[in-house]
Amino acid sequence: MRLYNLAANALLLGLLLPSASASAQRVSADGAPQTFDFLAHQYFSDVYFHFSPTNGTAAGLHQYDPQLEDYSAADTQREIAALHVYEKKVEAIDPSALDASVAGDRLVLLNNIRSQLLTLEVIRPSEKNPDTYSSGITNSAFVIMERPYASTDIRLKSLVEREKQMPQALLEARKNLKNPPKIYTEIALEQIDDDVSFFQNDVPSAFLTGSDAATDADTKAAFAKSNAAVIEALKSYAAWMKSDLLPRSNGDYRFGADAFAKKLSYDDMVDIPLDRLLQIAFDDLHKNQAEFARIAKEVDPTKTPQQVLAELATIHPAPDQLLGSFQNTFTSLIAFINAHHIITIPSKVEPTLEETPPFMRATTQASMDPPGPFETHSTKAYFNVTLPEKDWTAQHIAEHMAAFNVGTIISTSVHEAYPGHYVQFLWTPQFPSKIRQILGANTNIEGWAHYCEQMMLDAGYGQPGSEAPGAPAIDARQAKLVRLGQLQDALLRDARFVNSIKLHTGQGEPGNQWTFDQAVKFFVEEGYQSHSIALVETKRGTSDATYLYYTLGKLEIMKLRADMMKKQGSSFNLQTFHDDFMRQGFVPIKIIRKAMLHDDSPVV
Repeated sequence: MRLYNLAANALLLGLLLPSASASAQRVSADGAPQTFDFLAHQYFSDVYFHFSPTNGTAAGLHQYDPQLEDYSAADTQREIAALHVYEKKVEAIDPSALDASVAGDRLVLLNNIRSQLLTLEVIRPSEKNPDTYSSGITNSAFVIMERPYASTDIRLKSLVEREKQMPQALLEARKNLKNPPKIYTEIALEQIDDDVSFFQNDVPSAFLTGSDAATDADTKAAFAKSNAAVIEALKSYAAWMKSDLLPRSNGDYRFGADAFAKKLSYDDMVDIPLDRLLQIAFDDLHKNQAEFARIAKEVDPTKTPQQVLAELATIHPAPDQLLGSFQNTFTSLIAFINAHHIITIPSKVEPTLEETPPFMRATTQASMDPPGPFETHSTKAYFNVTLPEKDWTAQHIAEHMAAFNVGTIISTSVHEAYPGHYVQFLWTPQFPSKIRQILGANTNIEGWAHYCEQMMLDAGYGQPGSEAPGAPAIDARQAKLVRLGQLQDALLRDARFVNSIKLHTGQGEPGNQWTFDQAVKFFVEEGYQSHSIALVETKRGTSDATYLYYTLGKLEIMKLRADMMKKQGSSFNLQTFHDDFMRQGFVPIKIIRKAMLHDDSPVV
């Protein structure tokens, strides 16, 4: 059953659903599975996509295309009220009356509701982050523009309706923003020119040029008017941020220990004490630093690890060849995965490489953008790579390209494409429920992709003899450089792990809050990153508070694999393990452990 039919079904089946006032009364075991199924459907139509129509478009539910998020404070209160209603409804369903998989879905849904309430009631980005509005409306246009899921005229008509609401969104921003952190306003200002350029150039080009350009005269005229209004509204918003908001941006980006711990618990079902988490982070950091030093000595015993790292940073393609370099890795990765039985790849279609959209460039180096789970007419997945900007200095370009060296290009390709995020996307139709297709834990999603970086090299990829047919031979030194690139990426994620906790909770620094500049320094000195990348990573960490999920998820998957190997002994099969893991969907790894090991043993 498709989600766009669920609103009507929910109305017909409303009598079967527990009311909000019945929260103290448990749903009987006989009706629990059916009630949960109907309730989950109703939640997505009444709340999840209703208050975030951009997510509806991205998911492939195009009845939401003409709508835009209502950014008003009043609508936020309506969403909070609706979330509390559904929280009580889900709580009223007895999990013991559900099959194990559905009980896991119930917990995922309940935690999603609680996480959203934590965001709206405690973290409150609508009051603190001006980029929520400017990049938010830009993304709302982008998700209509990027995929030809319908004719150009139909999509442009939806975009016009969405654009008509955008100037009001930026007016609501001026009412809502109270005392944002200075770094949030600076990031919004850093990206606003690209947002304006996107509407000035990219959007008209996408809809008004080429063989499939829009032809309806009325729609084109309406677009000219709505798009011009958005451009002027963004320019006005930029001027307001610079003259009015920035001087009074004195707020604190820190989530605080309580909100941080709750978010991690709700999003990823991880309730490990923060001081223990920090120790886990440092242990993995030091292990990877030691391994980097060992291999660097093998590469050149006359140089320090930092000197070898500096050499590695210079071994990268020219900026205009970067996309092609990524494309060239796909053939060898696919061949290796198939030959060594790493995981089943459900399709031979490859992702499409393109430049990162403008509203993501300030905080993203590379990303995978697959179509939503319900998209049926445009199934391309985009591998986004952030290229140097035209106005960057030579030093800035060199530092940026250092993140795409001979080793990190491979680990990034593994992470984003094969067998990382793109392969995850290809498995989505096999996930056991709509909940597992729509809602996900980043320790699973990003943890899997990061786990693959090491797993593939451990399995022999990038080593002499692993070349695809016809590819140049790999020598021992090149193989070591590839491993150093993987370790550099692992150290980047370790530094995120440490900085996420320290930036937002001050853990490990009694009486001395961890500063933004200290975080940048930590990325450079302990995470082995250039200053340019360290700055981008720290900016991201101020709002993506729990981006420790890369390493944490990787460690959870590695422990699950080790526990499965111990349990199964000689019958353990790597491809079977990966396939079984993948078909569970994007749920927290704690739920997957229960399904695969049939116990509640610790995740790390």
